[in-house]
Amino acid sequence: MIPDAPILSIRDLTVALPAGSDRPFAVEAASFDLGRSEILCVVGESGSGKSVLSAAVLGALPHPLAIDRGRILFDGENVSGLPQAGWRNLRGRRIAAIPQEPMAALNPTMRVGRQIEEMFAIHTRLDREQRRIEALMLIEEMHLPNPPQIAQRFPHELSGGQCQRICIAMALALRPDVLIADEPTTALDVTTQAKVLGLIRELRQRHGLAVLFITHDLGVAAELADKVGVMERGFMVEQGPAAQVLNEPSHPYTRALIAAAPTLDIGSRARSSAETSSTPCLEAVGLTKFHGSRQTLKPTDLTIDRATTLALVGESGSGKTTLARLLAGMTRPTAGHATVDGVDLARLVGRRLSRSRRAVQMIFQDPLGSLNPRRAVGAVVARAAVLAGDDRAGARVRARQLLRRVGLGDDAYDRRPSAFSGGQRQRIGIARAVALQPALLIADECVSALDVLVQRQILDLLDELRTEFGLTVLFITHDLRVAAQVSDTLAVMQAGQIVELADTTAVLNRPRHAYTKALLAAVPRLNR
Repeated sequence: MIPDAPILSIRDLTVALPAGSDRPFAVEAASFDLGRSEILCVVGESGSGKSVLSAAVLGALPHPLAIDRGRILFDGENVSGLPQAGWRNLRGRRIAAIPQEPMAALNPTMRVGRQIEEMFAIHTRLDREQRRIEALMLIEEMHLPNPPQIAQRFPHELSGGQCQRICIAMALALRPDVLIADEPTTALDVTTQAKVLGLIRELRQRHGLAVLFITHDLGVAAELADKVGVMERGFMVEQGPAAQVLNEPSHPYTRALIAAAPTLDIGSRARSSAETSSTPCLEAVGLTKFHGSRQTLKPTDLTIDRATTLALVGESGSGKTTLARLLAGMTRPTAGHATVDGVDLARLVGRRLSRSRRAVQMIFQDPLGSLNPRRAVGAVVARAAVLAGDDRAGARVRARQLLRRVGLGDDAYDRRPSAFSGGQRQRIGIARAVALQPALLIADECVSALDVLVQRQILDLLDELRTEFGLTVLFITHDLRVAAQVSDTLAVMQAGQIVELADTTAVLNRPRHAYTKALLAAVPRLNR
């Protein structure tokens, strides 16, 4: 039962942006209450102010952002004007946070058990043995196997989901009243995400935690939240009980978010066999990969017909990216072969390999990391066009045409990657890939970090380009909802092998393999 007095109250909170920004305030006049043992999900696009709001509640606004007006009431006390010493005493003890990127948040040189113990060393008077016992108890509470063994591992020896559980253990070490989770499941596959969400619900129930959960996934909000707040360009445009906001939205922006959210319904992109080619673009036979003594890809056969899209889904570590790297000629198979337009990349060397490799291009999950930060994006795309055979003048013309085609204006040509949003950078990556006139386009988790409206735009763009340029697409994703919207054929990978491969409609409506059924059961669903 939730008491009347909320543990956290935000009143007219306004956070100013520096001069020259696209708007004066990152958050403007935001107000909401968070009750004890309550979960409030805040949703919205990138740049809507969600993360700035959570940073303000933590007293951790990055310079030069600052609270312009408003109050943050924690347990009835106005903490918005606390000095940093006061915030340091409050953070960790009473308000804690789970990071979005656990691998970036954890020290790679320290064993994870010692990192949990550090919370007690800084904030309590417990001796070393007591700290070790408390850390092991927290690891056990996170449902991680063999706590003493886990405690001795370094972050790189754990999976992404296990690292996220270590971060949750650190956040809960001092039994805080409020837990702030900023996109903590964005990079996780659906089964791991389901386990983390279940753990948060369990901890809320067991410890009476109040949770402020930031997400762009409306399916996650539907499964987790008691209340939902919707942010657009700094304003909290709608809030209320989750069922009301998600099933009977009153604001046009909320309705647009819900309309753009991917579901397991087969999208309009699903084409009949009469509309697709039966000529193979890609044929892989017995493709196998060992790293040392460890087999990361078991013998795999795969065919993708020309101008169609095959979605490859599976958990992290299932072998999806290993297969993609083999198909792109980025690494050599231990056995087997793969041909693209009849050319076996694995058997080519030197200049012949370099020329033929252009037939396969990749769109990466992190567009900023895949673009040269010191070169204007027009030069990046033009360079790709030169490699495809255009002369320099023709390449510049083609680069401008492609940048316009992917939805960027003429002014984009001379700007650097840092001047663009995440969705715009992904469009640049697509333009660069298409400039090389590939036969096969591999999209490796290219929309997993994007909010639903931008994600929908990128998926629409990819499908338009597939039709326009006759591209064959291998779309790698851990989200079956996205796969349902883009693919003609669906392949499911587990432990280095494809366990199910069929028409997308058949896989989603009549799954045969137990693993496919488990993936479908773990998908967060938005009840419309």
